[in-house]
Amino acid sequence: MILNLVAIVLAVISLTALGTVIWLAAHLRRLNAGVEHQFRQHAERHSKRDKRMQELSKQLETYIGVCVKMGDELQELRQLVTPLPERLGKLEQSDPTMVSFIQASRLVGLGASIEDLTQSCGLTKGEAELVSKLHQARRPE
Repeated sequence: MILNLVAIVLAVISLTALGTVIWLAAHLRRLNAGVEHQFRQHAERHSKRDKRMQELSKQLETYIGVCVKMGDELQELRQLVTPLPERLGKLEQSDPTMVSFIQASRLVGLGASIEDLTQSCGLTKGEAELVSKLHQARRPE
């Protein structure tokens, strides 16, 4: 009888252990499923972030290229503009009549009339009209 009792106790303990193992296995499966789900979400976010970084990198390269091109063009413009004041000065010194036209152009820009140009710059009426019309053609409407 003690043997039967020991067998029953061992059977109960074995069944309890088996139930615990089954419960632990099911719990472990649920935990694994949760971890796998989180891993997939993380991988998806990581992939999206990498794509976005590549897009931004391409945009940055484009902007850098544009800035470099603008810098080169600005340098070319500087090279063209830098000698202009000196050339204008030489032109004014080499041709005295040119001084009158340059002065007339400046005065027209300040609002001088044709009569003012003839009196202060020594231009003929036709020359003063021409300077005035040229200046008006340059003005943006």
